[in-house]
Amino acid sequence: MKQLLSIFIGVLIIVSLLVVGFTLLQVHQQQTALTDDLQRRTSLLADSFKEAIRPSYLNSATSSLQAVLDKFAGRERLLGLAIHDNKGGLFAASAGLPEDLLGDPVFEKVMDADRGDGDFMKLGGNQIYVFATPIHDGEKVIGSLSVFQRANYIRMEIDQIWKTNLLRLFLQLLLFSFAIILILNLIVYKPVLRLAEIIRQARNGNFGENFETQKRSGFLKPINAEVMKMARSLILARSTASEEAKMRLEELDSPWTAERLKEFFKTYLKDRKIFVVSNSEPYIHKKVNNKIVWQMPASGLVTGLEPIMEACGGTWLAHGVGDADRQTVDSDDKIKVPPDEPKYTLKRIWLTEKEIKEYYNGFSNEALWPLCILAHTRPLFRKQDWQTYCEVNEKFAQALLSEIKNVRRPIILVQDYHLALLPKILKTARPDAEVGLFWHIPWPNAEMFRICPWRKEIIKGMLGADILGFHTQQYCNNFLDTANKEIESIVDLEEFAIIYKNHTTHVKTFPLSVAFTNGGIKSSPQSFILEALKLKGRLLGVGVDRMDYAKGILEKFKGLEFFFNMYPRYKGEFTFVQIAPPSRSAIPKYRQFEEEVTREAERINKKFEKNGWRPIILLKEHHSHKEIYPLYSQARLCLISSLSDGMNLVAKEFIAAKNDDLGVLVISKFAGASRSLKGALVINPYSAEETARSIHEALTMAPSEQRSRMKKMRAAVRDYNVYRWAAEFLKSLTSLS
Repeated sequence: MKQLLSIFIGVLIIVSLLVVGFTLLQVHQQQTALTDDLQRRTSLLADSFKEAIRPSYLNSATSSLQAVLDKFAGRERLLGLAIHDNKGGLFAASAGLPEDLLGDPVFEKVMDADRGDGDFMKLGGNQIYVFATPIHDGEKVIGSLSVFQRANYIRMEIDQIWKTNLLRLFLQLLLFSFAIILILNLIVYKPVLRLAEIIRQARNGNFGENFETQKRSGFLKPINAEVMKMARSLILARSTASEEAKMRLEELDSPWTAERLKEFFKTYLKDRKIFVVSNSEPYIHKKVNNKIVWQMPASGLVTGLEPIMEACGGTWLAHGVGDADRQTVDSDDKIKVPPDEPKYTLKRIWLTEKEIKEYYNGFSNEALWPLCILAHTRPLFRKQDWQTYCEVNEKFAQALLSEIKNVRRPIILVQDYHLALLPKILKTARPDAEVGLFWHIPWPNAEMFRICPWRKEIIKGMLGADILGFHTQQYCNNFLDTANKEIESIVDLEEFAIIYKNHTTHVKTFPLSVAFTNGGIKSSPQSFILEALKLKGRLLGVGVDRMDYAKGILEKFKGLEFFFNMYPRYKGEFTFVQIAPPSRSAIPKYRQFEEEVTREAERINKKFEKNGWRPIILLKEHHSHKEIYPLYSQARLCLISSLSDGMNLVAKEFIAAKNDDLGVLVISKFAGASRSLKGALVINPYSAEETARSIHEALTMAPSEQRSRMKKMRAAVRDYNVYRWAAEFLKSLTSLS
């Protein structure tokens, strides 16, 4: 489209230049013609007047001469007449003739040259043409006659030419633009859009009924024919892939892909409607320099669920937080996403500042989060926060119930600790709905959870779900123990289920993963981040975490400091890039933590920096997956130092990006991912010395050992990717009925 616009503007500029050029030529010709005509007529007029006044001038008949001058002055364009004697003195002049005109030396020149001559003069804003001719007495020059003509009409004629031609140019450009746009729209743009739609349908497998009968005429017909051949090939390939996916549905050990998950959804769930509910939205719209842009939040929940929704479609209900979110939704607060290739619907719910402060910042992240994450931060329990938490859960429930009122047996996937009460509300209102709740963070032991004043209400709310999923078996065991001690229920340890008020909730392990298929993850060989940083060291380490105290960023920096103290030869050689986008900045604890992280990075850099090299590059901005994957690809190691983490998908993203099988994962034993990634170097992040030794081991590890370890981990991530996670969770949920 930009190329067409450039051509269009170029043509308009060329046409404009041609019109202006021809106008300049016309103006020059017209000005020359009018000037020549004025000079000729004035010359004739001067000769005529000269013969009429000559007798009176010779006889010095001043009164009769003045009468003749006054008689003809002021007629049409004639401004006046003047007579000078042979000494240059003024002999007579028309009444009212400005004195400024009488001082022009042209009359002296004509007497000296003994021939008539003219010149243009300016008087105020007016243009005057003066023509002087000598008066003779025989052969002797005895004076001169000057004729003054108004010449404004020449400029007016020229101005009129410009106005007429510019108006003609404007109308021509207007009609030309309309014609060009119409031609481009009918002959180029619409056919190209049809071709793009054919390709999109072929790629997504959503073919219209008239796919094979679409009109294929015009100058794009050869391209159209080739596109149709390609589309048919894609249809055949997709059909083959679909058949293979159907054959593999029962083989959980074979690779899971988006196509296989889609076939699973069609075969087992009969295209039933699926709804995801979470606090975090998958796409945020913001205003940047008066333009609306979108980004994906730094969230493991979004990383895990986004590929599933792209594969299965459906509706995702979430809280809209972007300052341009309201401007991008329709009247029903919905928008199709992803923005560049819509595959499912995002419905946004709006919260007040008070609700955000008390439900999200308050109870969710100052009470439940530290209670579950076990990261040495005291939970803060406030009654007002709890009441608002209940109200917001009810608000989410009503929004979803309105969405599913005409949907038979909806599948609802509730996400995380922000909506712990939602399953019970939904199940009570819609018993036919199949509700799954996945808890993305750890679940503490029963003794720890007992400090929550509203523990019973939270557990009862969660038990409204048919399936309750956790990352690890330990979290499942902790929840079963907590429910057994806090409410009157039947805990079936053999089936891992809890029966409460005649409703059974199955508690199962579903370790979340990333979208990693057999083909690996395609990434650009270059990283905009690396190009911007211009790193000096030859060895690169990377860390990607939200700015959260549970991620152990301070402990990570302490380990790096120990590393450079223990192995000083790596100064100037090894650089660690830590990406840490701000998180929950409205909470004082998080603002304080961000300041501590910044100060610690600056202190360590000041301690070790030399010749422009710094050991730690701290990037506190959000970066997309597309920007980070090349960074993973080039890094020698990825350091994850979580103090408590349900899973940590960064570890799996790093592994998925290592297509060459080179690189080392150094991961905290307190991250859920450490249990399944057997090729990683597992550390205790509280021990800076142990972290330092593991960094050194990673940097000195032989390529053969790196490949051996990485292949094991890549196989684990490939075989249990997010598509398999979704299939197992959905199958467990729907098989209960």
